[in-house]
Amino acid sequence: MTAGRRLSLVPDGAHSPAPERKAGALRVAIATQDMKSLDAHFGSAKRFAVYDVGHDDWKLVEVLDFEDVSDESGEHRTEGDDRITPKVEALKGCHLLFCLAIGGPSAAKVVSAKIHPIKVPQPQSIEDVLSRTRAMLRTAPPPWLRKVLTEAGATDKKPFDDED
Repeated sequence: MTAGRRLSLVPDGAHSPAPERKAGALRVAIATQDMKSLDAHFGSAKRFAVYDVGHDDWKLVEVLDFEDVSDESGEHRTEGDDRITPKVEALKGCHLLFCLAIGGPSAAKVVSAKIHPIKVPQPQSIEDVLSRTRAMLRTAPPPWLRKVLTEAGATDKKPFDDED
């Protein structure tokens, strides 16, 4: 298995393999085939668009591109032919992963990498996903997102007494 390509926006000619996250932002990966929509299963995603999402805006950070992807046939490949680990390695540093579906073993690897997978029932535009994520950050985030925010250092941990 060859590693995927990492396409980053490079300011002033300086390149780093993992761009720094904007303070207070969540790093969000979206499984996509066309760079316009969340329209892919984790295993068959040719690309992951990676954004930093803050309370007021979002910014495209990089695009992870993979050639060797699942065909969604349910057939397992030969022993030692691992298409999942390179994706998980490339996504390290992301906090949320949006996709149409993700299998159990893949989800376990993603969660082990401290990435919270979110399955979305049907394709939708990347802009809609980012808008809803930003809205959750601006309002009262659900408990699972508060935990992700705290672990990401995007918010202060509240004392137990302050929890709902």
